[in-house]
Amino acid sequence: MKIKSILGMGNALVDILAVSKNDGLLEKYRFPKGSMQLVDEETANSVYEELKPFNPSTVAGGSAANATVGISRLGLKTGFFGKIGNDELGNFYENDLECSGVKSLLMRENKGTGRSIVIITPDSERTFATYLGAAMGLTPDDISPSLFDGYDCVHIEGYLIQDHNLIETAMKLAKQEGKTVSLDLASFNVVEDNLDFLVKIVKNYADIVFANEEEAKSFTKCEPEKALHVIAEMCDIAVVKIGAKGSMVKQNGKYFHIPAVAAQPVDLTGAGDLFAAGFLYGLSVEKDIETCAKIGSICASEIIKIVGTKLSPQAWENICKTVIEI
Repeated sequence: MKIKSILGMGNALVDILAVSKNDGLLEKYRFPKGSMQLVDEETANSVYEELKPFNPSTVAGGSAANATVGISRLGLKTGFFGKIGNDELGNFYENDLECSGVKSLLMRENKGTGRSIVIITPDSERTFATYLGAAMGLTPDDISPSLFDGYDCVHIEGYLIQDHNLIETAMKLAKQEGKTVSLDLASFNVVEDNLDFLVKIVKNYADIVFANEEEAKSFTKCEPEKALHVIAEMCDIAVVKIGAKGSMVKQNGKYFHIPAVAAQPVDLTGAGDLFAAGFLYGLSVEKDIETCAKIGSICASEIIKIVGTKLSPQAWENICKTVIEI
């Protein structure tokens, strides 16, 4: 599995993040803690207004985009494909990606740029209220074999499953073009709502699958270790992240449990995405899967120390120094 360049594909969303003092907003809007809820523009605007007193931060986001930025910061050639609006948020999104060294393959849509409002509760858990906006304009017709030219691996977020034909077309074409296909399963409730279809595309197209504990359980109806073994029967490399207990990986019958890197969590947003970034980078420099997971853990441990998904240049410099020594 040779990976020297990676194309991310997902919902192009501006992340708006705020730390809430309690669970009141979740209760008011009936958002299950830790979930991702699709909302309309009116609800998104309403939640955003209520978060303003908490001084929200803004950054180009989306699961696959976060991973792609991380991979770029680690030194790999990357691009990102998604759809944004013809508006200021869209311009911000594109500029933010390119400032992180990611080649923009973004398309434009005559709709507002999507946004993901992230409510961070005192327990560091994050709950997403997502208005897809222009991101919903991405269609199977936008995907052609030439999209994958120059990339060895395509990392796709499960959140694209709002359009079954879209995500299956992307994975199928990538496989036909000889690319390694990496899939992040997305939120547990997304998995529950699309289980049969997800099982189908994982079995047919995925080489690498990332899931957290809740997603793995929704996908397999099993506890984490058993879930890992079930997923590993469907793809080449299976990864199940188990929070403070670390992660588990399996390939070709070889199983490893990797402890988490100790860190005081402030915000868990992007932890899984940065884990995927480190893991995929490890594969690119031909590390074994245990070491890949260790690199993923290093990246994840840094992102949870801050609010949001944008690490400082100094943090990335420290990560790169640590990774080189592994």
